[in-house]
Amino acid sequence: MTSPSRHNSFGSVTRPTGLHPGAVSATKVRLLEAGLKLLLARGYADTGIQAILDATKVPKGSFYHHFTNKQDFALQVVDRYMDAVHAGLDAVLTDASRPPLDRVRAFFEGVRESYASEGYLGCLLGQLGQELAGVSPVFRAKIEGCLGTVASRIGNCLAEAVRGGDLPADTDPRVLGQVLVNCWEGAALRSRLRRSPAPLTAVLDFFFHVAAPA
Repeated sequence: MTSPSRHNSFGSVTRPTGLHPGAVSATKVRLLEAGLKLLLARGYADTGIQAILDATKVPKGSFYHHFTNKQDFALQVVDRYMDAVHAGLDAVLTDASRPPLDRVRAFFEGVRESYASEGYLGCLLGQLGQELAGVSPVFRAKIEGCLGTVASRIGNCLAEAVRGGDLPADTDPRVLGQVLVNCWEGAALRSRLRRSPAPLTAVLDFFFHVAAPA
């Protein structure tokens, strides 16, 4: 999904507990922002605490004042990332002046623009999920929970489309939301490999022309 510095873009859904402006110190924010950039570009294994300290010019003691260890730090980076994803979802999916399918597409188009601004590094959730899901139950549960929450929010908007007659009455919006997020995450990986928006655009064109035609 989108990064915390980009807010132009993933029944009731419980949000993960994230970090909100004003609730954390400026030093902690600097560390989290630098960590996000490094984790997205290098991955978890190749992002050491020293690299984060070098990027922020923060003393080691300050790092350990805010975070227990590297795992705790990375999990809090994910929370911050998800705050931005939810901000993007809030900004687009709640716009009742637009048809539900237009809102869903606009959200993903905003994410695509965010990826472009970052050099098509893709989604932090996908990046960490692929790297750590096989070795860390903590990260596997965290990433799955985040992706599931995004899919649920997309599914809620798709349910509006079903009720409004924009999707067939027998459509399961929950399943359709999961499918779209799954396809998007795969396309984000291909986009990173190719440094191109083409896989992302192809997913949107397929979904909205075939799976969810207007």
